[in-house]
Parts: sequence; structure tokens; C-alpha cells
Amino acid sequence: MIWLRDTSKTERVALVAAFGGYGLDAFDFMMYSFIIPVLLSQWHISKAQAGYIASGALVSSSVGGWAAGVLADRYGRARLLQLTVLWFSVFTCLSGFARNFGELFAARALQGFGFGGEWAVGSVLVAEVVSARYRGQAAGLVQSSWSVGWAAAAATFWAVNLLVPAALAWRVLFWLGLLPGLLIIFIRRHVAEPPSYLAMRAAQSSAGQARSFLDIFRPSLLPTTLLATLLSMGMLGAYYSVTTWLPTLLATERHLSVSGTTGYLLMVIVGSFVGYLVSAWLVDAMGRRAGFISFAVCASILIMLYTRMPVTGFAMLIIGFPLGFFVLGIFSGMGAFLAELFPAAVRGSGQGFCFSVGRGIGGFFPLCIGMLSSHVTLASSIGGFTVGAYAVVILAAWLLPETRGRELRVLESEGQ
Repeated sequence: MIWLRDTSKTERVALVAAFGGYGLDAFDFMMYSFIIPVLLSQWHISKAQAGYIASGALVSSSVGGWAAGVLADRYGRARLLQLTVLWFSVFTCLSGFARNFGELFAARALQGFGFGGEWAVGSVLVAEVVSARYRGQAAGLVQSSWSVGWAAAAATFWAVNLLVPAALAWRVLFWLGLLPGLLIIFIRRHVAEPPSYLAMRAAQSSAGQARSFLDIFRPSLLPTTLLATLLSMGMLGAYYSVTTWLPTLLATERHLSVSGTTGYLLMVIVGSFVGYLVSAWLVDAMGRRAGFISFAVCASILIMLYTRMPVTGFAMLIIGFPLGFFVLGIFSGMGAFLAELFPAAVRGSGQGFCFSVGRGIGGFFPLCIGMLSSHVTLASSIGGFTVGAYAVVILAAWLLPETRGRELRVLESEGQ
């Protein structure tokens, strides 16, 4: 973390805003994974229906992420960051008022629009503000806030269940999702638009025309767009498979209590936080592609061990650390990598499309796992989908170009 001392105030403010936004995004989103077992018992919904709710939010996030990226190219990164934070906060709170499956599905699907948009806008903001030398580490630092938000969700879930009856606790957890809206005040007061974005808009204004957001599909960019989308799909599909169903796996097949489940998940979360920071350093040191491939291989091995080995107690706890390290650490370089693949005029659109559509497709994985678990064990369902997803990651990373150290202005001048 010593590199932070070499950053400017403008860079640090952008990092704080993106770190806070993504961490609060994680808090709001991950709360649902803890609530699934409660809904299964209180509402008597099926695992497939629980998967529908999770996948509905993820699919809508694919639309929200691309839309936010397109709007950020036109109206500004900081302005859209405020809108996305407000959106997911409001609909997370409204989820706590749902009275049945249909209402909760609708509220979570609407929440997904803001959830998807926040990452797309925040990651572009950081990539354009921070210098190429530290771009990978900056993106990894922002990504690590997911672990902070996830840990806060786990701790809050445990605390609220101690203080509030179970029938009401899950609603309180959703209502607390309104608190992240306070971040908007900080963004409005302190976060300015990146100079490169302002220069790009000025150039477009003087030329009298703007690039179309559909340019990411023109022949020179289409292979990159498709491969980057597959890369995102594999990472996110594997991640959602594990994190959506892991609390349920621990509660139903490993028969852990609320406090026991929270303890195991906190070990995974601690591992993920360390993994984010280590991976952030690695992608700047050894390259984006090598980092993605090595983490995908290790994550596949750990997931198979975690889901198929008949271990309980301390052994499962120990495996949780490297599981979180590799499953989440793999994301550290994504914000920088996607920004380096697209020119400034369509950077928001390209980054938003690839990550968000990948998220939308990967978002079907929890649903498929829920349906498949009616025929095979939940552990087998999780293991099968995640290993297949990481195979896609390895293939896509191998075919994409290496972008480590690439100056964004060089990319634009070459017209790539």
C-alpha cells in the first residue's frame, strides 16, 4: 500500500469515492445471500424461486451497467456515480417491505440496475484518474471494498438476528440499505470529472459530433468486446455460484448455525480481502492475463475441495481463506484491464457492456444451481458450474491482448 503515498489528492479522492460506493454496493447486494435460508423457512419458497430472485437482480444489473456506462460517456463519471448509489440504496430499502415472492423479485430486480451501474462508472473514474503505473493496484484496492461490504453484511446479519426476532430481522437488514445514500454528499462535494474525460468531451464538441456507444461493436473492437464479455461472465458466474449458495450450503448440508455460518463466511471474506490486494500487485507486476489465468486455476481447485471433500469444523474453516483469496482476488485487475482495452469516447460503454452483460449471463448460474440441486446435491451443483466458468476465463484471458502499463492516451491516438 506504499504506492498510495505517491498519489495526488485528486487520485485519493476518486479512490475513496469508488471504494465507498463499491463497498456499500456489496453490503446491499450480499445481504440477500444471508436472507435466503430465512425465506426458505418463513415464506416456504423453493430453492429455484430463491435463485430466480438472485438471478433477476443480476440480469437487470447487466442492463443497468451498460446504460450507466453509456450515460457516463455522455454526462460524466461523477454525476452518474451519484445516481447509481442513490438508486441501489432506495430499492434495497424497499425490498424490506416486500410481502411475497413477486414483490421481492421486483424490488431486487430494480435494485440491480443501480448495482450494475455503480461498478461500471466507479471503475472508469478510477482508471482515468490514476496513473498507468499504479492503475492495477488502484483498481484492486477499489475491488477489495467488496470484502469490506460483504464483511459488514455478515456482521450486521449476525447482530440483527441477536437483537430482532427472525420474522422481522431480514426486513431490518434491507431497510439499513438506505444508509449508503449518504455517500452522495461526499461525491457531490469532492469528486471532479477526470481531466481526460473533459478533454475528450471538449474535442467532441469542437468537432461537432460524438462517438456512438455502439462503436464497441465495430469490426476493430468487436473481438475485444466479445472476449472481454466472456472473461467477465466466467469470473462472475463462478463468483455468484459460490457466494449466493454458500450460506445455504453451510446451513442445510453442513448443518451450521447462524453464528457458525457467519464465522466460516468471515474467514472466506478475510481471504478475499488479502486476495484482492495481493492480486492487485501481481497484475501490475506480472501482467493482467497471467494473473487471471493463475487465479482461475487455483480457484477451481479450491472450490472442488470446499464442495466435495467431506470435511467439517476446523478443516473447512482453514480452506475458507484460500477459497476467498482466489475466487474474489481474481477480480482485482478487471477495472484497469477493461479500461485499457477501449478508447476514451466509448470507455464507459465498453467497460459497462462487457462487465455487466457478463454479469447478466453469469447471473443465471445461481438459478441453474437452484434448479439442478433438486436432482443432485447442492455442493455438486456449485462445483460443476464454477469449474466450467473458470475454464471460460482461462480461454478468454489467453486470447485477449496484454495491456499492463498501457497509457490510455496512446490507445486513443492509435484509434484502437
